Amino acid sequence: MEEKKSNEKDLERARKRAHELREFYNHLWSYIGVNAILIIINLITSPKKLWFYWITAFWGIAIISHAIRTFGKNRFDEEWEEQKAKEILKKKK
Repeated sequence: MEEKKSNEKDLERARKRAHELREFYNHLWSYIGVNAILIIINLITSPKKLWFYWITAFWGIAIISHAIRTFGKNRFDEEWEEQKAKEILKKKK
């Protein structure tokens, strides 16, 4: 019974992580696609006055922030700690 709960908990964590990754990659692809379109529009309509880089820069900051939350230091949360403790226990056996 306890193993079933553990498996369900692991599955729930895996689903949550997969969801976080999917959201990050969707955000990244949106950033790339929209900015590519904006660059083209800017270069066609007013090539002497560039404005696309403002959007690219500020949205880029949001992408970097999202990447840090998804892959960075914040990944060392309680779930990570619990998983690491299980790994240590397995090594001792």
